[in-house]
Amino acid sequence: MREVERRPKAIVTGAGVRVGRAIATTLARAGYDLVVHANRSREAVDEVARELETLGSHVSVEACDLADVRAVTDLAGRIREAHGAVDLVVNNAAAYEHVPFSEIGPEAFERMMAVNVRAPFFLVQGLLPTLRRSERPSIVNVTDACLRHAYSSGHTFAHYLASKAALEQLTLAWARELGPHVRVNAVAPGPVAIAGETSGTERTELFTRTPLGREGSAEDVAEAVLYLARAPYVTGHVLAVDGGLGAS
Repeated sequence: MREVERRPKAIVTGAGVRVGRAIATTLARAGYDLVVHANRSREAVDEVARELETLGSHVSVEACDLADVRAVTDLAGRIREAHGAVDLVVNNAAAYEHVPFSEIGPEAFERMMAVNVRAPFFLVQGLLPTLRRSERPSIVNVTDACLRHAYSSGHTFAHYLASKAALEQLTLAWARELGPHVRVNAVAPGPVAIAGETSGTERTELFTRTPLGREGSAEDVAEAVLYLARAPYVTGHVLAVDGGLGAS
């Protein structure tokens, strides 16, 4: 009898809305089975799961607050028990808020770090046994091109940028330590699916500085994730998806 080829399996955090939803959908269309995670977007991620199943994917849904480190380690444990090899982990879920630096308190800072840095750290640590069972395991972190290229002069999210800088450094550290078997990269979205609080004037100024002259889509980020998941000789790389903003 001919052996049935195993479908690759991916885990996507924050898969209920926006970029996470696009990543999960793109991976499903590429033939992945998925574990999709959400916290507050539970109804949305259930809807995503139903859509992905129509694309032929086997999908399981996990819900937890990534700010709770015990919930993160429990999540990793459930995935280890329920699944064999895991081929791809996409750390997409993130906390984000606009708060002036002078008003950021310890609780806000700690939650930002907990969701954006500590959760990926301990989720990946807990999933290492399942990643190592894969023939070509990969991790893709979602950071932010704003670390290098300001979108506007009105930045009021220092704790967010600090957390994304830490996640980018984790990307490089993991690439060195987990190679040669596990590849680790990051996608750094630029002006993609811009939040509603950005004014029309700020958008116009931003796109004037962007060589492609327009806003990117969540699907643009998802295609970059898929590329990195499949690129066998790419690790320790941060791929900017920013319309050329970094070249301006």
